[in-house]
Amino acid sequence: MQSAQPFSVGPYDALLLVSFGGPEAPEDVVPFLENVTRGRGIPRERLEEVGEHYFLFGGRSPINDQNREFLAALREDLAGAGIDLPVYWGNRNWDPYLTDTVRQMKEDGVTRAACFVTSAYSSYSSCRQYRENLADAVAAVDGAPVLDKLRHYFNHPGFVESVVDATLTALAELPDNVRDEAHVAFVTHSIPLSMNDGSGPTGGAYVTQHRSVMAEVVERVREETGRRHRHELVFCSRSGAPHVPWLEPDVNDHLEQLAAAGATAVVLVPVGFVSDHMEVIYDLDTEAMATAEKAGIVAVRAATPGIDPRFVAVVRDLLLERAAAEEGATPARSAVGDLPACWDRCAPHCCPNPRGERPALGQTDAAPATSGGGV
Repeated sequence: MQSAQPFSVGPYDALLLVSFGGPEAPEDVVPFLENVTRGRGIPRERLEEVGEHYFLFGGRSPINDQNREFLAALREDLAGAGIDLPVYWGNRNWDPYLTDTVRQMKEDGVTRAACFVTSAYSSYSSCRQYRENLADAVAAVDGAPVLDKLRHYFNHPGFVESVVDATLTALAELPDNVRDEAHVAFVTHSIPLSMNDGSGPTGGAYVTQHRSVMAEVVERVREETGRRHRHELVFCSRSGAPHVPWLEPDVNDHLEQLAAAGATAVVLVPVGFVSDHMEVIYDLDTEAMATAEKAGIVAVRAATPGIDPRFVAVVRDLLLERAAAEEGATPARSAVGDLPACWDRCAPHCCPNPRGERPALGQTDAAPATSGGGV
């Protein structure tokens, strides 16, 4: 007889990693981008233009390999804690597709799974769209398991501490004569202003959550170094029609403005990303670094959490927290900074779909009891 697990995973008999997906060969690039932009009417010529970013790296996104590394680290973390739970992986836009993974889970006898999404913040594209994808996958598979999306983790200590240490390491890489006066640019994916305005239960959560993490990291860095570096939240990867306003400033514009103001050094902290996928290796490591060099600014890019053991352990903590809650307990919810831990289920109006209402998993009929910004 198998011995009882040291931690209760409650109603869950599986864990599902949910991610964006990416092409793994040159011939995958345009079909992948068609998946990403389906329904938006973007011409193929524009997709081919964007695809050139991938061809700079052999026509292959690094995100799937990073997910494979994360899965291996996650399975090791769970096993080390004595948690015997199968871990599956499904993507929004490329193989392994969510529907195929959910079908496999059903065939394997899974009845209920907790879902960890590789996006830490509240917005349509970073939360509700994944919940719609999960609803689509469940609807497509007869007898599909129940899927519960785990809460946002932007202010979980395991995520924030990895960002703090990455920022400190990047600062230490700067030359001594520019380090103390270096600026810190916290970079995340831009979204339309309207999407930010609708994010969270009462709006504005996307920016509010990022600013909360930024403030916490800056303070922790000050505690370690004795200096409060000048800092700003900036954005990358803008897309869409030029007449639609998106969050600004763009990271490249910000770097040029810093140079014009006499700045000599900057650390780019990809606070909106959990691994070194295309927005990091192209938008920051390639494009932004070229802008900094042209502007005469010394720039260093901080690492993403990746497979930092503290970040990997966030999944286990959220799993056990949610399992306890589903069994009727009131678990402690880890969070740092000026915002409380987020809710388990989203309000129906939270992060609305800009193209119209669609079914989404993980909703409640009532407003969440706790807030994660914008309330």
